Amino acid sequence: MRKSLAILALAFAALLCEGCGIYSFSGTSIQPDVKTITIEPVVNKAMKVNPSLASTLFEQMCDKYKKLTKLEQVEEDGDLNVLATIESYQVSAAAVTANEVAALNRLTVTVKVKFVNEKHPEENFEKSFAAYEDYDSTNSLDAVEAQLCDTIVEKLIEDIFNATVANW
Repeated sequence: MRKSLAILALAFAALLCEGCGIYSFSGTSIQPDVKTITIEPVVNKAMKVNPSLASTLFEQMCDKYKKLTKLEQVEEDGDLNVLATIESYQVSAAAVTANEVAALNRLTVTVKVKFVNEKHPEENFEKSFAAYEDYDSTNSLDAVEAQLCDTIVEKLIEDIFNATVANW
């Protein structure tokens, strides 16, 4: 009986915290008065352009906020505003052999994000997020690019989401 009461009290406390906006089990810490979000289409300003990267990043970012928050996505004038710009998309040598030949190449994508919280401007920021994936230099970028970009986009979205609504 005592154990049942303790479990019931713990469950009630968890629901109370979730309902008050104090804590969210999805890991977000959004103020209760923030109801909407505007995610601008991603702009690609990189010198080397992957034609599908901007739209993939935008769509998956929208999905992440839709799945893990209660925020309503609106086209303009949201309580939260996220503007992302792809600043760079580059391949570099990640590991070099004794013959000074690249053994591994690294694809790095850098995204600059401007985040504006209309209700709580102290949370505003503008910063860059970068993610990379290495691949064997015997493969051409064309052969592995789609898979690399999928992984990089996941990492970028996780970092951006955490910085904007999880305050990590």
